[in-house]
Amino acid sequence: MAAAPKINTYHFLPYKYGSELLLDIGRIETLNHYVLDRTLHQLSFYEIIFIEKGAGTFTLDENKTSITPRTVIFTSPGQVRCWEIEQDVSGYVLFFEKDFLHLFFSDELFLYRFQYFHQYSRPNDMHLSEMPFVKCLELLYGIEGEFGQLQNDSNHLIRSLLYQLLVLLNRYYAGVYNVQRDTYVHPDFYRFRSLLEKKIADDQRVEAYTKMLNVSSGFLNKICKQFSGLSAQQMIHYKLISEIKKQLYQNKSAKEISYEFGFSDPSNFNRFFKKITGTTPQQYRKKI
Repeated sequence: MAAAPKINTYHFLPYKYGSELLLDIGRIETLNHYVLDRTLHQLSFYEIIFIEKGAGTFTLDENKTSITPRTVIFTSPGQVRCWEIEQDVSGYVLFFEKDFLHLFFSDELFLYRFQYFHQYSRPNDMHLSEMPFVKCLELLYGIEGEFGQLQNDSNHLIRSLLYQLLVLLNRYYAGVYNVQRDTYVHPDFYRFRSLLEKKIADDQRVEAYTKMLNVSSGFLNKICKQFSGLSAQQMIHYKLISEIKKQLYQNKSAKEISYEFGFSDPSNFNRFFKKITGTTPQQYRKKI
Protein backbone atom coordinates (compact mmCIF):
# COMPACT_ATOMS: atom_id res chain seq x y z
CA MET A 1 0.00 0.00 0.00
CA ALA A 2 1.27 3.48 -0.85
CA ALA A 3 2.24 5.80 1.98
CA ALA A 4 -0.67 7.85 3.30
CA PRO A 5 -0.61 11.46 2.07
CA LYS A 6 0.26 13.96 4.77
CA ILE A 7 -2.55 16.39 5.53
CA ASN A 8 -1.26 19.62 7.07
CA THR A 9 -3.50 21.37 9.59
CA TYR A 10 -3.42 25.16 9.88
CA HIS A 11 -4.54 26.95 13.02
CA PHE A 12 -5.79 30.48 13.59
CA LEU A 13 -3.32 33.14 14.82
CA PRO A 14 -5.36 35.10 17.38
CA TYR A 15 -2.62 37.60 18.31
CA LYS A 16 -1.54 38.57 14.80
CA TYR A 17 -2.64 42.15 15.44
CA GLY A 18 -1.40 42.37 19.03
CA SER A 19 -4.50 41.91 21.14
CA GLU A 20 -6.66 38.82 20.61
CA LEU A 21 -8.84 39.07 17.52
CA LEU A 22 -10.54 35.89 16.32
CA LEU A 23 -11.20 37.04 12.74
CA ASP A 24 -8.96 37.97 9.82
CA ILE A 25 -9.34 39.03 6.20
CA GLY A 26 -6.94 39.15 3.28
CA ARG A 27 -6.49 39.11 -0.47
CA ILE A 28 -5.97 35.61 -1.86
CA GLU A 29 -3.18 36.79 -4.13
CA THR A 30 -1.14 38.59 -1.43
CA LEU A 31 -1.87 36.73 1.82
CA ASN A 32 1.30 35.31 3.37
CA HIS A 33 1.53 31.50 3.61
CA TYR A 34 -1.91 30.98 2.04
CA VAL A 35 -1.88 27.51 0.41
CA LEU A 36 -2.87 27.67 -3.25
CA ASP A 37 -1.58 24.36 -4.61
CA ARG A 38 -2.43 20.65 -4.69
CA THR A 39 -1.11 20.05 -1.18
CA LEU A 40 -3.78 18.38 0.96
CA HIS A 41 -4.51 20.53 3.99
CA GLN A 42 -7.25 21.45 6.45
CA LEU A 43 -8.11 24.42 8.66
CA SER A 44 -9.16 24.34 12.31
CA PHE A 45 -11.39 27.40 11.77
CA TYR A 46 -14.10 28.70 9.43
CA GLU A 47 -13.32 30.31 6.07
CA ILE A 48 -15.33 31.97 3.30
CA ILE A 49 -13.63 32.47 -0.07
CA PHE A 50 -14.82 35.12 -2.54
CA ILE A 51 -13.41 34.57 -6.05
CA GLU A 52 -13.12 37.66 -8.25
CA LYS A 53 -10.84 36.26 -10.98
CA GLY A 54 -9.15 33.01 -11.85
CA ALA A 55 -9.73 29.50 -13.15
CA GLY A 56 -9.17 25.94 -11.97
CA THR A 57 -10.76 23.82 -9.26
CA PHE A 58 -11.01 23.82 -5.49
CA THR A 59 -11.60 20.42 -3.87
CA LEU A 60 -13.24 20.30 -0.44
CA ASP A 61 -13.40 16.75 0.92
CA GLU A 62 -14.36 14.99 -2.33
CA ASN A 63 -16.42 17.85 -3.80
CA LYS A 64 -14.86 19.82 -6.64
CA THR A 65 -15.79 23.44 -7.24
CA SER A 66 -14.96 25.18 -10.50
CA ILE A 67 -13.13 28.43 -9.86
CA THR A 68 -14.98 31.17 -11.71
CA PRO A 69 -15.58 34.86 -11.01
CA ARG A 70 -18.26 35.54 -8.33
CA THR A 71 -17.98 32.07 -6.79
CA VAL A 72 -18.29 31.91 -2.99
CA ILE A 73 -16.90 28.86 -1.15
CA PHE A 74 -17.68 27.96 2.47
CA THR A 75 -15.36 25.74 4.50
CA SER A 76 -15.91 24.36 7.99
CA PRO A 77 -13.20 23.21 10.43
CA GLY A 78 -11.56 19.90 9.57
CA GLN A 79 -12.54 19.63 5.90
CA VAL A 80 -9.75 18.33 3.65
CA ARG A 81 -8.96 20.63 0.73
CA CYS A 82 -6.61 21.41 -2.14
CA TRP A 83 -6.40 23.77 -5.12
CA GLU A 84 -5.62 23.15 -8.81
CA ILE A 85 -4.98 26.58 -10.30
CA GLU A 86 -5.12 27.10 -14.07
CA GLN A 87 -5.27 30.92 -14.05
CA ASP A 88 -4.09 33.11 -11.18
CA VAL A 89 -6.80 33.47 -8.55
CA SER A 90 -7.69 36.78 -6.91
CA GLY A 91 -10.34 37.71 -4.39
CA TYR A 92 -10.92 37.77 -0.65
CA VAL A 93 -10.64 35.20 2.11
CA LEU A 94 -12.41 35.77 5.40
CA PHE A 95 -11.63 33.43 8.27
CA PHE A 96 -12.64 33.30 11.90
CA GLU A 97 -12.83 31.15 15.01
CA LYS A 98 -16.29 30.11 16.21
CA ASP A 99 -15.79 32.01 19.48
CA PHE A 100 -15.65 35.32 17.60
CA LEU A 101 -19.43 35.02 17.28
CA HIS A 102 -20.33 32.47 19.97
CA LEU A 103 -19.07 34.61 22.85
CA PHE A 104 -20.94 37.67 21.59
CA PHE A 105 -24.27 35.92 20.98
CA SER A 106 -23.93 33.53 23.95
CA ASP A 107 -25.13 30.79 21.61
CA GLU A 108 -22.95 27.73 20.96
CA LEU A 109 -25.26 26.73 18.11
CA PHE A 110 -25.07 30.08 16.34
CA LEU A 111 -23.05 28.96 13.30
CA TYR A 112 -25.35 25.98 12.75
CA ARG A 113 -28.09 28.47 11.89
CA PHE A 114 -26.46 29.04 8.51
CA GLN A 115 -27.12 26.46 5.82
CA TYR A 116 -23.68 26.60 4.21
CA PHE A 117 -21.50 25.60 7.20
CA HIS A 118 -21.19 21.96 8.33
CA GLN A 119 -22.90 21.02 5.09
CA TYR A 120 -22.57 17.42 3.84
CA SER A 121 -25.66 16.88 1.70
CA ARG A 122 -25.63 20.10 -0.37
CA PRO A 123 -22.84 22.07 -2.10
CA ASN A 124 -20.28 24.07 -0.14
CA ASP A 125 -20.24 26.78 -2.79
CA MET A 126 -22.50 29.00 -4.85
CA HIS A 127 -22.20 31.28 -7.85
CA LEU A 128 -23.68 34.75 -7.47
CA SER A 129 -24.88 37.27 -10.01
CA GLU A 130 -23.14 40.63 -10.08
CA MET A 131 -25.29 42.69 -7.70
CA PRO A 132 -25.36 40.17 -4.79
CA PHE A 133 -21.61 39.68 -5.14
CA VAL A 134 -21.03 43.45 -5.05
CA LYS A 135 -23.12 43.69 -1.85
CA CYS A 136 -20.85 41.07 -0.27
CA LEU A 137 -17.75 42.96 -1.40
CA GLU A 138 -19.04 46.18 0.17
CA LEU A 139 -19.25 44.49 3.57
CA LEU A 140 -15.80 42.97 3.05
CA TYR A 141 -14.41 46.44 2.25
CA GLY A 142 -15.87 47.64 5.55
CA ILE A 143 -14.18 44.82 7.47
CA GLU A 144 -10.89 45.36 5.62
CA GLY A 145 -11.02 49.10 6.28
CA GLU A 146 -11.48 48.54 10.01
CA PHE A 147 -8.44 46.26 10.08
CA GLY A 148 -6.47 49.13 8.59
CA GLN A 149 -7.18 51.35 11.62
CA LEU A 150 -7.89 49.04 14.56
CA GLN A 151 -9.31 50.69 17.67
CA ASN A 152 -10.50 49.41 21.05
CA ASP A 153 -14.04 48.93 19.77
CA SER A 154 -13.09 47.57 16.33
CA ASN A 155 -14.02 43.99 17.21
CA HIS A 156 -17.63 45.09 17.80
CA LEU A 157 -17.86 46.85 14.44
CA ILE A 158 -16.18 43.96 12.62
CA ARG A 159 -18.51 41.47 14.32
CA SER A 160 -21.58 43.44 13.22
CA LEU A 161 -20.35 43.55 9.62
CA LEU A 162 -19.62 39.82 9.69
CA TYR A 163 -23.08 39.10 11.06
CA GLN A 164 -24.68 41.11 8.21
CA LEU A 165 -22.54 39.23 5.69
CA LEU A 166 -23.42 35.79 7.09
CA VAL A 167 -27.16 36.53 7.05
CA LEU A 168 -26.97 37.93 3.53
CA LEU A 169 -25.05 34.87 2.32
CA ASN A 170 -27.62 32.61 3.98
CA ARG A 171 -30.38 34.33 2.00
CA TYR A 172 -28.44 33.94 -1.23
CA TYR A 173 -27.63 30.29 -0.51
CA ALA A 174 -31.29 29.56 0.28
CA GLY A 175 -32.31 31.15 -3.01
CA VAL A 176 -29.74 29.25 -5.07
CA TYR A 177 -30.52 25.83 -3.53
CA ASN A 178 -34.16 26.33 -2.51
CA VAL A 179 -33.65 25.60 1.20
CA GLN A 180 -34.89 27.09 4.48
CA ARG A 181 -33.72 30.71 4.53
CA ASP A 182 -34.76 31.83 8.00
CA THR A 183 -31.90 31.75 10.51
CA TYR A 184 -34.41 30.86 13.26
CA VAL A 185 -35.71 27.32 13.08
CA HIS A 186 -36.38 24.84 15.86
CA PRO A 187 -33.35 24.81 18.22
CA ASP A 188 -33.43 21.00 18.49
CA PHE A 189 -32.52 20.83 14.81
CA TYR A 190 -29.41 22.91 15.47
CA ARG A 191 -28.59 20.77 18.50
CA PHE A 192 -28.89 17.64 16.36
CA ARG A 193 -26.50 19.07 13.77
CA SER A 194 -24.07 20.02 16.52
CA LEU A 195 -24.24 16.56 18.08
CA LEU A 196 -23.52 14.94 14.71
CA GLU A 197 -20.24 16.87 14.54
CA LYS A 198 -19.19 15.60 17.97
CA LYS A 199 -20.71 12.12 18.29
CA ILE A 200 -20.87 10.55 14.82
CA ALA A 201 -17.94 8.20 15.47
CA ASP A 202 -19.53 7.01 18.72
CA ASP A 203 -23.10 6.37 17.60
CA GLN A 204 -25.05 6.24 14.34
CA ARG A 205 -28.47 5.32 15.76
CA VAL A 206 -31.37 7.76 15.64
CA GLU A 207 -32.43 6.53 19.08
CA ALA A 208 -29.12 7.59 20.61
CA TYR A 209 -29.60 11.18 19.40
CA THR A 210 -33.25 11.37 20.45
CA LYS A 211 -32.14 10.32 23.92
CA MET A 212 -29.44 13.01 24.01
CA LEU A 213 -31.96 15.60 22.83
CA ASN A 214 -34.79 14.24 24.99
CA VAL A 215 -37.23 14.17 22.06
CA SER A 216 -39.14 11.45 20.23
CA SER A 217 -37.88 9.92 16.97
CA GLY A 218 -41.05 11.13 15.24
CA PHE A 219 -40.40 14.71 16.34
CA LEU A 220 -36.73 14.61 15.30
CA ASN A 221 -37.65 13.24 11.88
CA LYS A 222 -40.29 15.93 11.49
CA ILE A 223 -37.93 18.84 12.14
CA CYS A 224 -35.14 17.26 10.05
CA LYS A 225 -37.50 16.88 7.10
CA GLN A 226 -38.82 20.41 7.61
CA PHE A 227 -35.44 22.14 7.75
CA SER A 228 -33.17 19.93 5.63
CA GLY A 229 -35.42 17.79 3.44
CA LEU A 230 -33.74 14.69 4.91
CA SER A 231 -34.78 12.23 7.60
CA ALA A 232 -32.73 12.03 10.80
CA GLN A 233 -31.25 8.71 9.64
CA GLN A 234 -30.31 10.20 6.27
CA MET A 235 -28.57 13.09 8.00
CA ILE A 236 -26.64 10.61 10.14
CA HIS A 237 -25.65 8.59 7.08
CA TYR A 238 -24.53 11.65 5.10
CA LYS A 239 -22.40 12.84 8.01
CA LEU A 240 -20.95 9.37 8.55
CA ILE A 241 -20.01 9.03 4.87
CA SER A 242 -18.41 12.47 4.98
CA GLU A 243 -16.20 11.41 7.91
CA ILE A 244 -15.36 8.03 6.34
CA LYS A 245 -14.19 9.75 3.15
CA LYS A 246 -11.72 11.79 5.21
CA GLN A 247 -10.24 8.53 6.48
CA LEU A 248 -10.05 7.10 2.96
CA TYR A 249 -8.08 10.19 1.94
CA GLN A 250 -5.44 9.09 4.43
CA ASN A 251 -5.28 5.53 3.06
CA LYS A 252 -6.64 3.89 6.19
CA SER A 253 -7.66 0.26 5.71
CA ALA A 254 -11.28 -0.92 5.75
CA LYS A 255 -10.49 -2.75 9.00
CA GLU A 256 -9.20 0.43 10.67
CA ILE A 257 -12.19 2.49 9.52
CA SER A 258 -14.65 -0.24 10.51
CA TYR A 259 -13.23 -0.27 14.01
CA GLU A 260 -13.18 3.52 14.31
CA PHE A 261 -16.86 3.91 13.37
CA GLY A 262 -18.26 0.87 15.15
CA PHE A 263 -19.00 -1.48 12.21
CA SER A 264 -19.08 -5.15 13.18
CA ASP A 265 -16.61 -6.09 10.42
CA PRO A 266 -15.07 -4.68 7.19
CA SER A 267 -17.61 -6.43 4.94
CA ASN A 268 -20.50 -4.60 6.67
CA PHE A 269 -18.57 -1.35 6.30
CA ASN A 270 -18.02 -2.00 2.57
CA ARG A 271 -21.72 -2.79 2.02
CA PHE A 272 -22.82 0.35 3.85
CA PHE A 273 -20.45 2.58 1.89
CA LYS A 274 -21.54 1.14 -1.46
CA LYS A 275 -25.24 1.39 -0.57
CA ILE A 276 -24.95 5.12 0.20
CA THR A 277 -22.39 6.18 -2.44
CA GLY A 278 -22.86 3.63 -5.22
CA THR A 279 -19.17 2.77 -5.16
CA THR A 280 -16.93 0.63 -2.97
CA PRO A 281 -14.36 2.20 -0.62
CA GLN A 282 -11.60 0.75 -2.81
CA GLN A 283 -13.08 2.31 -5.95
CA TYR A 284 -13.47 5.63 -4.15
CA ARG A 285 -9.87 5.52 -2.94
CA LYS A 286 -8.62 4.91 -6.49
CA LYS A 287 -10.69 7.84 -7.75
CA ILE A 288 -9.11 10.26 -5.29
